[in-house]
Amino acid sequence: MLIETRILSITELTLRDISFIRALTNSPGWLEFIGDRNIHSDQDAIKYLETGPMSSYKIHGFGLFRVALKETNEPIGMCGFLKRDMLPYPDLGFAFLPEYQGQGYAYEAASVILNWAERNLTSNYVLALTKSENERSIKHIQKLGFEEISPIPMNNELLSQFQYRLDQAKT
Repeated sequence: MLIETRILSITELTLRDISFIRALTNSPGWLEFIGDRNIHSDQDAIKYLETGPMSSYKIHGFGLFRVALKETNEPIGMCGFLKRDMLPYPDLGFAFLPEYQGQGYAYEAASVILNWAERNLTSNYVLALTKSENERSIKHIQKLGFEEISPIPMNNELLSQFQYRLDQAKT
């Protein structure tokens, strides 16, 4: 998959992204709002990529994608969909390195990913989950057009759950 915007390039993650994955998954925001995934070595990053995003591409045809600055191809974040067994629809996920937060990159990436989903997913809906104290993420999700539906328990905590109708622009 390759999506380009004026300033971003969105592609599948590969094993060339090991250093980026280590930096992102150990960044303060990731650790606080997503949690420690114990990705502390190259081998840990390889396992994460192979059993997470790369496996999801093969099984579901989607996953978390690499978001890079188009001009330099420097990876700045991830955005895409996860398919969790406990949820009826894929859920949107995104995370960006600290130095690229608050600059509109997450919104731009998520917007084009939602447009891609309207053309490529068989589901009518997608979800988004976040900790209730993650105000920045909640504002971002709502700005994209998601509506809060109900909290959901996950990993011994209650997460805010939002829903987005993929064909809402057409109705």
